Amino acid sequence: MGSTLRVNDTLQISAAQGFPVELDIAAHLSQPLTLDTFRNRLFSFHNKEGIRNFQQPPVQNFLVENREGKHIYWGLITMLQVSHDYLANMTSGKYKLHTLYTPEQMKLAPQLLGLAKELDFFHNC
Repeated sequence: MGSTLRVNDTLQISAAQGFPVELDIAAHLSQPLTLDTFRNRLFSFHNKEGIRNFQQPPVQNFLVENREGKHIYWGLITMLQVSHDYLANMTSGKYKLHTLYTPEQMKLAPQLLGLAKELDFFHNC
């Protein structure tokens, strides 16, 4: 018998899965947001396909916005809670943002982490 459990170091979600509307890329690129705005906020996501576990505190996870198939690395999170819907094969959870990348770091992250160019939101910008 096999396992469908995945251990992730990256939470990659879309707006439909609960990516925070407050993290607006256009606003961040023109006037960078600061972590202080989000420091004590608890964020949640839902209906991430597959049964997934994430690195447990104090280990960090990357927060990536999936915008129409392109990835934007926003920073690092601490995963606080994960729940699984085994019938629907979905994962949901809660997290806190603890590192918010600058626009320059966001543009560099895909290269440093080896993301395929066709997935990089900033490629050819």
